[in-house]
Amino acid sequence: MTGLDHEHTAAIDEAATWLATTPRRQRDRPAVVLLRERFGLTPVEACTAIAQANLILARVE
Repeated sequence: MTGLDHEHTAAIDEAATWLATTPRRQRDRPAVVLLRERFGLTPVEACTAIAQANLILARVE
């Protein structure tokens, strides 16, 4: 894995954690838009982060 790939993976992981721990009422925009703006993700990366956040939440419940 190259440094660039690792950086993107770290950003996706960070975004997923943020999304899983931030209540919906504190998010004023669609998740993909927020993740792209806040973490600099591509649309595909944002969707990956959303999927990871859902897995995080499933493990908590």
